Amino acid sequence: MGIMELFNQISSGTKTGPVEYIITGLGNPGIQYQDTRHNAGFMVIDTIAAKYGADVKKIKFKSLCGECTIGGKKCLLMKPSTYMNNSGEAVVEALNFYKLGIENLIVIYDDISLEPSKLRIRRKGSDGGHNGIKSIIYLTGEDTFPRVKIGVGKKPHPQYNLADWVLSSFKADEVPLIKEAADHAAEAVELMVSGKINDAMNKFN
Repeated sequence: MGIMELFNQISSGTKTGPVEYIITGLGNPGIQYQDTRHNAGFMVIDTIAAKYGADVKKIKFKSLCGECTIGGKKCLLMKPSTYMNNSGEAVVEALNFYKLGIENLIVIYDDISLEPSKLRIRRKGSDGGHNGIKSIIYLTGEDTFPRVKIGVGKKPHPQYNLADWVLSSFKADEVPLIKEAADHAAEAVELMVSGKINDAMNKFN
């Protein structure tokens, strides 16, 4: 790294040390899944990247990655390209590479039990039937990672196929609600990496 590049990073508030947090949004790669409910995690990563000046385009850890500083901590933003059911493969690679504990992982993903615009922040928990979380828990052997759930709305009726629902696009009137939720999630993540998860839970749960 040249002196000028280092100076520019310091001037812009970008931290140059090792990654301290991994922030992973869950979703499926490919243009056909871009605006679907199951990709709410990717949408939040894009919002965080825009807010903190990250360029999430580097291919690493079976993901698209980018780095930024949030709350004074150097963070890796990740959008796994493994497809949802194998999200844990990307997460484990990144955790092992940076030698980080599971508590330094924040996972952002969709939740059909919450209405659009609603968030639910948790310190730990089961997979709740979410295949991406199931993969992470299975491959890390841990369920004690903080997570941010993004409401995407429940199925229109009980007989509606779950896969069809989560792979459907948001309705026009839901789009601003999801954008609002993504903004709130970005704010919550800053509190979480700053050691203020209780504040995040009190403000957004």
